[in-house]
Amino acid sequence: MRPGPRGDGSTRRRRRRFQPAWLFMAPSLIILGVFVLFPILQTLYYSVFDWTIGASTQTFLGFGNYIKLFQDPQFWNALGVTLVFTAFAVVLQITLGFGSALLLLKDNLITRIVRSVYFFPTIVSFVTIGLVWKFLLDPSIGLVGGLTQLLGLHPVAWLTSTSLALPSVIFVAVWRSVGFAMILFVAALKAVPAERYEAGRLDGANNRQLTLHITIPSVRPTLLFATMILTIQSLQVFDLVYVMTDGGPVFRTDSLVNLIYRDGFVNYQTGYASAVSWVLFALIMLLSLLQLRLFRYNDVD
Repeated sequence: MRPGPRGDGSTRRRRRRFQPAWLFMAPSLIILGVFVLFPILQTLYYSVFDWTIGASTQTFLGFGNYIKLFQDPQFWNALGVTLVFTAFAVVLQITLGFGSALLLLKDNLITRIVRSVYFFPTIVSFVTIGLVWKFLLDPSIGLVGGLTQLLGLHPVAWLTSTSLALPSVIFVAVWRSVGFAMILFVAALKAVPAERYEAGRLDGANNRQLTLHITIPSVRPTLLFATMILTIQSLQVFDLVYVMTDGGPVFRTDSLVNLIYRDGFVNYQTGYASAVSWVLFALIMLLSLLQLRLFRYNDVD
């Protein structure tokens, strides 16, 4: 009997091992394909049509929707609002989260309680947080308005002022998510070997130098992860804006996802909304790649 080619036995064994893996993965892959991948590809298809819900015919436009959105002042306004919101929210969340982690690094009862208080808003939905803060910031019946009156000050219309609405939403977003960054940094800081700090002190480094040259480089992977997650979350901000201001006043807090919702589900311009969503997807990918490049460290090529 003629022997088969070398490696046939090992190939068959690998195939037998892979079969159970595919069987276990199949349900998740089917759900992912039907409810994630297919809708994504469908929006790409819609974006090249003048697709209107309920219309008998859908006109093919090619890149018409993309050309239209780059000529749309509302798109540029929403893009600017989204970028400003993302820049301030992410910088504040990372800075405050890292600073809080340094202050609460010691493991005792008080720091555990404070960490829990910081982290609690993170597990609450943006809708609930938005409703609570909308009530608190109400100049007539809100707690903040009541405190300003007790101090003899005039109530401030935080959410209806063209200059204060966006900073107010940014403040609430930071308040809600800073605990997430703090918990990540606490875990990362606990993993830094104590020998590095001892060696640095022996070389005469002060606390600032230890932070700059040992702490921050050691937690760089966590810094990258937290920055990317919070950036993607901020670029997709919708529920907080929708609940607190609905994009107002005069579109001063109108985010890209709020624009997508309004065009797609209020004005029924599904094709145009799909084009905006793909521009947002491209923006997220671009910023993610830039962050990967910026935070690249020696252990990663």
